[in-house]
Amino acid sequence: MGGGHGHGRPSATARHRGRMIVVVGVTSVVFVVQIAGGIAANSLALISDSLHVATDITGVLMALIAAHFATRPASPRRTFGFYRLEILAAVFNAVLLFGIAIWVFAEAFRRFFAPPVVASGLVLVIALVGLVVNGFSMALLHRGQKESLNVRGAYLEVLGDLLGSVAVVVAAIAIGVTGWQVIDPIASVVVALMILPRAWRLLHEAIDVLLEATPKGMDLSEVRRHLLRREGVLDVHDLHAWTLTSGLPVLTAHVVVEQARLADAGPLLDSLHECLRGHFDVEHSTLQLEPVGHLDHEGARHE
Repeated sequence: MGGGHGHGRPSATARHRGRMIVVVGVTSVVFVVQIAGGIAANSLALISDSLHVATDITGVLMALIAAHFATRPASPRRTFGFYRLEILAAVFNAVLLFGIAIWVFAEAFRRFFAPPVVASGLVLVIALVGLVVNGFSMALLHRGQKESLNVRGAYLEVLGDLLGSVAVVVAAIAIGVTGWQVIDPIASVVVALMILPRAWRLLHEAIDVLLEATPKGMDLSEVRRHLLRREGVLDVHDLHAWTLTSGLPVLTAHVVVEQARLADAGPLLDSLHECLRGHFDVEHSTLQLEPVGHLDHEGARHE
């Protein structure tokens, strides 16, 4: 049996920690300005956007905390360490987004029938500030969102904030021009509707990881074909692949080899692990080499 590499590889979230800390700082300033401005201007659209910013801050902080725990070493009780904390943070963040959206819908419904007077000029200025800051935050997170589920969650939330800021800007201009105060709760519903698809996508991806689904983009049939091309390999069965945390796929397999290869298995194992690293970005793999006929008395197994 052979294992490729240990569990010490830093998670994708950890590799982008510095940028995420900067995003927390600038979005915290935006939150304070927006919540104060929303209350002062009596604008639900601006308040809902500020609450969405608050979930950004919470989500990024949770991801950073989880990434910190993920660097703690494995133990006999937790053999993979704390990597899964990042995924639990993503689930909590998604549920929080759903809760924010539901509250905004309820408050917008109440205000729709009795819309208060909104200070559209103040709303416009604050929304424009949020637009600029969100654009800056997106630029910081752009590269990391391709590697980490939590960075992607933060990136999508900031994108939603940017679109939300656009909606609030349009609403503020429309209220200033027409005087129709009902536009404000309508704009808040638009912001909430932007939240829901992203919350569902984040939750769906996190649940896939928790259910140990095959990593996104990995075709196990293709993995099997690559392994079978190695000299001396006769069959591959009990092939499993899952995601430990974002950016860290794991794979196990039973590999049937020629009898002569078992006497000196080192070179073949090196070749197989290198194949998995090079073609499928699997740094941690565990392979059981076995002779022909061993399968007949292995007991319960999977294809």
